[in-house]
Amino acid sequence: GMYLVAVSVVLFFLIIGIGMLRGLSFNQIFMIAISQMVSIVPEGLPVAMTIALAVGVQRMARRGAIVRRLSAVETLGATSVICSDKTGTLTRNEMTVTSIFLARGERIQVTGAGYAPEGKFLAADREIEINGDKDLLSLLTASVLCNDANLTRPDSTDNRWRAIGDPTEAALLTLALKSGMSLESTRRESPRKAELPFDSAVKMMATQHHRQEGALVFIKGAPEFVLDLCGFYQSHGDSLPIDADRRRVIRDEAEQMAAQALRLLAFAVVNGVSIDGRPGFAAFRGQAVFIGLVGQLDPPRTEAHEAVSKCLAAGIRPMMVTGDHKVTGMAVAKILGIYRDGDLAYDGTDLEKLSEEELGQKIGQVSVFARVHPSQKLRIVEALQKSGKVVAMTGDGVNDAPALARADVGVAMGITGTEVAKEAAKIVITDDNFATIVAAVEEGRLVYGNLKKVILFLFTTSTSAVVILLAALIAGYPLPFAAVQILWNNLIIEGAVTINLILEPLEGDEMQRRPISSSEPLLTRSLLMRMSIMTPTIVTVTFGWFAVRVAQGVPFPLLQSETLTMLVCCEWFNVLNCRSDKDSALSFGLFKNQWLVGGLTVSVLLQLAVIYWAPLNRLFHTTPIAATELFAIGAAASLVLWVEELRKLVVRSRTRRLSTGAHSLPVIQR
Repeated sequence: GMYLVAVSVVLFFLIIGIGMLRGLSFNQIFMIAISQMVSIVPEGLPVAMTIALAVGVQRMARRGAIVRRLSAVETLGATSVICSDKTGTLTRNEMTVTSIFLARGERIQVTGAGYAPEGKFLAADREIEINGDKDLLSLLTASVLCNDANLTRPDSTDNRWRAIGDPTEAALLTLALKSGMSLESTRRESPRKAELPFDSAVKMMATQHHRQEGALVFIKGAPEFVLDLCGFYQSHGDSLPIDADRRRVIRDEAEQMAAQALRLLAFAVVNGVSIDGRPGFAAFRGQAVFIGLVGQLDPPRTEAHEAVSKCLAAGIRPMMVTGDHKVTGMAVAKILGIYRDGDLAYDGTDLEKLSEEELGQKIGQVSVFARVHPSQKLRIVEALQKSGKVVAMTGDGVNDAPALARADVGVAMGITGTEVAKEAAKIVITDDNFATIVAAVEEGRLVYGNLKKVILFLFTTSTSAVVILLAALIAGYPLPFAAVQILWNNLIIEGAVTINLILEPLEGDEMQRRPISSSEPLLTRSLLMRMSIMTPTIVTVTFGWFAVRVAQGVPFPLLQSETLTMLVCCEWFNVLNCRSDKDSALSFGLFKNQWLVGGLTVSVLLQLAVIYWAPLNRLFHTTPIAATELFAIGAAASLVLWVEELRKLVVRSRTRRLSTGAHSLPVIQR
């Protein structure tokens, strides 16, 4: 904006000065100078930008992304890192318990899928008797009581079991139902008296229940944290002291289960200790009895793998930031292609040990952050931003709000997200799906690309009109345009196609381009290079026609009418050039953008009206043009298209050569 103001002021005095030296009347040259100041400023750009962002918002909404901040549409196009949660975003969030490990050392497999209570308990491929197994019954009881979810039974309208609450907890209820346990009876016999809600810092929750034999506290949470509280383990109904060997066995089993992409929960029980008045879990240390582990399978979304591949092809780095076990996160990340050989994975404990400088050095190699606290999410975002990345971060909880607000694009979950998270975010995705975020990035790139097309068109045409006028003044020719004709072209003719150019659909290769650098100028080198070809071509064609017709002694009103029409025709061909930087306008499909077709049609009709309709002739100082000259003008103006087609042909040939050369090179692994 500042540059344009400076250029327009310099241009104003330059035209006044040259006109006075030429001996032109001050009134005439003053009006021309004013009109050129208006011409050099692309006043259609703010309107086009607002419409581009608004249309981008509509397109994203159709793809499941609700934009809360208009500027986020453009920022998405520049996103270079997407930090995504795992559960429900990269996976289906349809938890099913598939594996159990009892503290005594026995592994049990559970069949069935989904929330329907249909399945068997198998040990060594044989179905086991549940009623006589005190350890398994204790684990199932803890799964039901230390649980805030519910299941709804199938009804006449829907033959599906549905979860109410957290899917992880709902899967535990399904596990209990598979054993034949009654949820209602179990909860009625052991009513909840107190609780310690889930604490994201220690990844645990606890509930206290009243039984005839006394108070009982069940603890559920991350295996490493639960195990740290335990001084005993349960074996065949007895509580035995837990030694280093038993801890090692449990940890090794947890590692093996996590490596199978299972989400792990550990269960423990405390007898005779009350939650009332206790500030946290520290009071249970050494008194808890470890019962066992439960492994839940949450299969990756089928569309997530394709979305990750799109990110990698687009130069966007997907990063998993999860509260799950590090090994579980790595297993899922490997399946999806997020984690590859040579990458690093850190958990919250590892992250705490790193200084800011060390994190900045390592952040480029980390693909998985596990067991992270919400405050650590904020630290991850800031480290990525310091390294020059444009970061999109997902979140759903209240504590995620700082990280969502700090990220360049905060993305809240529409299904599981809290209102606080949605308020802090710039975008809300309605289906909690990673693929929706990638689709939104694609739309953001489309919006940014269309803005660059409009900038190219406006600056090329505005600069051409100014150069033509200056050339005529310097060369001693009469003025090629009247002031009102310049305004007509700038406001009406350009305006009829500018807004419609912004509505260009996807070209198809948006996700094969590199991310836009946050330091990239608006007028890039490639854009200036295209302008350096387009502008001289328009100037040469228009000024050349003008000079020839002056030499032929054409009457002045007709001369200005033809010159104006030539400039307008050049702009029509140029708007076709601006639709793509490499694809031919002849093969790109004019009717892909019906809005542009409509805009061109309106523009042509308006120009014909200003040339052939008497009332407009008088207003704009024009006169009718003979049909032969009109066709000649159109043919000459088409040179603008052919020159750009030649440039695009060279670009495509060079791209093919580079592509062929790249395929002949050995593949270098990251």
